[in-house]
Amino acid sequence: MSVSSSFAPLSIYDELAATELKGRNLEFLTDLTKDQFEHLFTAAAMLEPFSRGGVRLMEGKVLCALFFQPSTRTRFSTELAMLRLGGTVISESNPAVASSAAKGESLADHLATASCYANIIGLRHPDYATVRAALPSANVPVISCGWGNETHPTQGLLDMYTAWRAFGNRMDGLKVCLASPDMSRGRAAHSFAMGLAAMGAHITYAALSEHPIPDLVMDKLRAAGADLTVEYDLTNDEFLSLLAEHDLCYLPGCCVPKDNPDARNDFMEKISRFYIRRSDLEKIKSITGKTVGLMHALPRNECEFDQSIDSSEFELYFKQMRFSVPLRMALVASMVGA
Repeated sequence: MSVSSSFAPLSIYDELAATELKGRNLEFLTDLTKDQFEHLFTAAAMLEPFSRGGVRLMEGKVLCALFFQPSTRTRFSTELAMLRLGGTVISESNPAVASSAAKGESLADHLATASCYANIIGLRHPDYATVRAALPSANVPVISCGWGNETHPTQGLLDMYTAWRAFGNRMDGLKVCLASPDMSRGRAAHSFAMGLAAMGAHITYAALSEHPIPDLVMDKLRAAGADLTVEYDLTNDEFLSLLAEHDLCYLPGCCVPKDNPDARNDFMEKISRFYIRRSDLEKIKSITGKTVGLMHALPRNECEFDQSIDSSEFELYFKQMRFSVPLRMALVASMVGA
């Protein structure tokens, strides 16, 4: 055995630079390689001890947060990530009403304006096509904090990082089931799947054929060489049997707004096919010996899974939240350049 030629003390600067994200927009996780994910996650792990006390990697830098849709976890953790890095934040949680967008300013002009004040922009917007047309007007990197129904890469990265940490800093061969009655809206699940494809995990979608996976998402997964299975229209018993073959279950939740009651009620009626009880997971463990982790994008509804899972070994969804700040610290620092 001999000393590795690459042996040296760990450097957060080297890990951030190795992501090769400096100056780039974050749009789809299929745009990143396995090596880039590994460097980003290593940087996030190095930043975990500083996610409360802070570290001054972004001193003098500014994040502009523009959220044209409601958000709690994504907005708070993105803004806090910059603050913990020693930078500052200018934020607008309702730009459609409280900014010049209310006077008819286009998103393109909005991004051009924000670029004059910030080093990076975190943008949430309901229409992907509008964002795509406006992106060239931004002169600083833009993070997708959720665009349309297609992409939410920061949530996908958080889900990936949680799985990476939970399964010993590796994901190749991991079997992940993504389950929802409406995959036409599952942007968090789709982003997670795109990252899983790059990391060598097996992906199973459990969904309803009347709300299929968008073509754009399927095209990107196929182009990435995803190890992918799609199961439509399972009964609850069939879904639980499928779940027993996996290591991890991910529920993207309901992203249908309350002001669309017909679509929301339709979602709630059909979610019973994918309902998971604590006893179901305990039974799977007794038969297979596996502890199947349960992840959820949050916010959740009582009809989605048994909330007594909160106090069990199967719970990963609140742990996801606790990883959100260091992961986004690594992302912001990589894109701005520390």
